Amino acid sequence: MNHPDRRNLSLLTPSGHLTLGNLLGALRPMARGQHEADCFYGISDLHALTTPHEPTRLRDTVREMATLLLAAGLDESTLFLQSRVPAHAQLAYLLECTAYTGELNRMIQFKEKGRGVDSTRVSLYTYPALMAADILLYRPQQVPVGADQRQHVELTRDLAIRFNNAYGPVFTVPEVAVPAAGARVMRLDDATRKMGKSDASAAGVIALLDPPDVVRRKVARAVTDSDTGPDAVRSDPAKPGVTNLLEILTACGGSAEGITTYGALKRAVTDAVVAELEPLQKRYAELAADPAHVDGVFRAGAERCRAVTAPVLAAAEAAIGL
Repeated sequence: MNHPDRRNLSLLTPSGHLTLGNLLGALRPMARGQHEADCFYGISDLHALTTPHEPTRLRDTVREMATLLLAAGLDESTLFLQSRVPAHAQLAYLLECTAYTGELNRMIQFKEKGRGVDSTRVSLYTYPALMAADILLYRPQQVPVGADQRQHVELTRDLAIRFNNAYGPVFTVPEVAVPAAGARVMRLDDATRKMGKSDASAAGVIALLDPPDVVRRKVARAVTDSDTGPDAVRSDPAKPGVTNLLEILTACGGSAEGITTYGALKRAVTDAVVAELEPLQKRYAELAADPAHVDGVFRAGAERCRAVTAPVLAAAEAAIGL
């Protein structure tokens, strides 16, 4: 049973194909949380415009992601496209009028990707204000956040407090929450890097729509080490590749009991991953054959989001003098 007084909010940027890491670390916990809160899960297609992109490819990626969110079992949540809820962009401008350049200069994304580059899009510089709008429009009490996004939520809190102090109490100031530890899936070819969707075509990344033979080939090439002792197959910080394979195996419902060789471990991981992806891929194929259904779900989700966000935007506009 959903708890309407609690809201879960998460947006995924369509920067590439969803991966096994996204499924185990995000989509599966999101699906489990549907019964504990009123869940709003969006595709942040506006964020995808902050870097060079090809329009047709972006639309295709959004379509694939939307279908996969449903295939992953998020049908009890409010699903939406960020661009179909105008309040996101509208509130972002009001927050740009609240933020300071010094704050945006310090944001990691701009420091790493845009500072000093002539072709940097202005939206990469200002998108933290859009991310803050994404959060504040839904008035969540808490925002679960990993280390890589903590800075953005802290800026969101600063902007909400500054706006409230200057113009009146409009926004709920969200608390930063540390989510329960989920599966952290690393690349098969480099276990020091996360399996990210922007690298989904890489040999070390398993995409959710990879067929079994592709999964088998990628796992077979996974990096292990030269240890061939009787206890070679073990979790150990000194053995990141092997540890990653073991964690994937466990997260996909498999067991390493009795496995003593890397070859056997890779076969077990392959079988577990293929079994994990099979029902998802079957459901995806069914939904892809019925795009009108997917469109209907997201259209209804956007309509609900517009109703939820309209009062917040109206209050912010009135407070700031519009």
